[in-house]
Amino acid sequence: MDATFKIWETNRKHFLKLIENYSLEQLNKIPEGFSNNLVWNLGHIIVAQQGLVYRLSGLPINVTDEMNEKYRNGSKPTGTTTQAELDELKVLLFSLLGQTKEDYAVGKFITYNEYTTGTGFHLANIKDAMEFNNYHEALHMGFMMNIRKFI
Repeated sequence: MDATFKIWETNRKHFLKLIENYSLEQLNKIPEGFSNNLVWNLGHIIVAQQGLVYRLSGLPINVTDEMNEKYRNGSKPTGTTTQAELDELKVLLFSLLGQTKEDYAVGKFITYNEYTTGTGFHLANIKDAMEFNNYHEALHMGFMMNIRKFI
């Protein structure tokens, strides 16, 4: 799992670097032809990881219900993300990574409710979930790289 965590940490550093190049107004802009924005993608990867890893392991997620609703799969931006919310997302990018690494190290992930993603990936265990999470985050990095061309 060391490689999986290293990839995840590197991905998260790239997300932070990407968003730091834009104003809050730019991060909130939904370009024509798109259904979301840069900041929504950031929140989405955080919430999705919690669902894939914690919820499907039968554990409570480490984000608020409000945040989960705002960025869950199938949601879209409904308002403007504030600077305070953006600052919280930046902290969660790495604090939840650290929490997950700690929880994995102490054996907190005992069971896993098998799940097949909307893209057809079957996740049978926590290892599958964490590896799929890296794939999922990479997809959203690609979406963000495309969005930034239009803001």
